[in-house]
Amino acid sequence: MRLTHLYRESDMNDIKSLYEEAFPPEEKKPFSLILEKNNAGSMEILALEGDDGAFLGLAILILHQDLALLDYLAIAPHRRGGGIGTQALALLRERYAGKRFLLEIEDADEAGASNRADRIRRRAFYLRNGLCEMPYRVLLFGVQMRILTDGSPISFDEYHAIFPAVFSAKAAANVIEVNDDH
Repeated sequence: MRLTHLYRESDMNDIKSLYEEAFPPEEKKPFSLILEKNNAGSMEILALEGDDGAFLGLAILILHQDLALLDYLAIAPHRRGGGIGTQALALLRERYAGKRFLLEIEDADEAGASNRADRIRRRAFYLRNGLCEMPYRVLLFGVQMRILTDGSPISFDEYHAIFPAVFSAKAAANVIEVNDDH
């Protein structure tokens, strides 16, 4: 398996289709914004490809200073459950070895979460693959999230600095640290 930054138009169609299918509306950025930021160099859109060139999934990252934020990772539905996610995560961590690697996952402890079992499964996957939780939670555009890293400490302020730098002050205002009383 490999990560590919140079894609055919068919790959971009596969990436966009999987992106639209795999993530809930409240967690998706407009795909046009992702393309714009990819072209500007502050985001990177990667296709996961098999050795035969088959499309296996996508990874979309936000790059800021020494941080690589895995914004989206999805495996094609007919390829899930075969270890591709684990392989993809290892390749991503290798690709960004010179950066502090982090990601956001929905908080399984959030009251009233309708997809709690999925959240627990996702958290277990990332922890099993060597990531660890930061000691804070965030409210990201209304969705409570936990921040996981490759073991590098990343403060809330460092994480938060991504949003005004890459997006806007308005976007950053929608990223709030949550204390345990919230």
